Amino acid sequence: MGKIHYYRVSTVDQSIEAQRVALGGTPDKAFMDEGVSGSIAAAKRPGFAALVEYVREGDTVSVYAVDRLGRDALDVQSTVRALLDKGVTVEIHGLGPIGRGVGELILAVLAQVADMERERIRLRCETGRTAARAALAATGKTHKGKTSLGRPKAADAKTVAKWRHENRASIAATAEHFGVSSATIKRYCAA
Repeated sequence: MGKIHYYRVSTVDQSIEAQRVALGGTPDKAFMDEGVSGSIAAAKRPGFAALVEYVREGDTVSVYAVDRLGRDALDVQSTVRALLDKGVTVEIHGLGPIGRGVGELILAVLAQVADMERERIRLRCETGRTAARAALAATGKTHKGKTSLGRPKAADAKTVAKWRHENRASIAATAEHFGVSSATIKRYCAA
């Protein structure tokens, strides 16, 4: 009867640390998918697929939130049902163990609400992008006053790469010098 944790974050810039802390304790085994979008079905994620292969009857799988378990309400439900069919207890932080019957019903409702919220977020983002494009085309600035779409660059990649090369600096030292993450330095200096 093992205690297993599953963590997932959508981008490599995010950290699983908050999920790890929230679930607490030391699991017997932990599986994770870092930089794996929630739009990918749970069974097709490398970490989750390994978890399903690993778990045995009597194990408990703990996750931080319902949306960590699947890409939409149907995927969440089929994922949980597959684990329950293997005799595995599924525990969701703040909700507790999910059992047959009422537990599955509650999960179905929560998964549907999460699905609906994802769609609302997508629509709000698209509305904002449309407004930004229209304002940029009309005035040269977005509706928020920026001169381009998207997230501004943390630093100029060529400047970063040149500084690192000239100073023979490590990734960590370069990241500290420019005030950006190590992942950003790796990305900028990869070319």
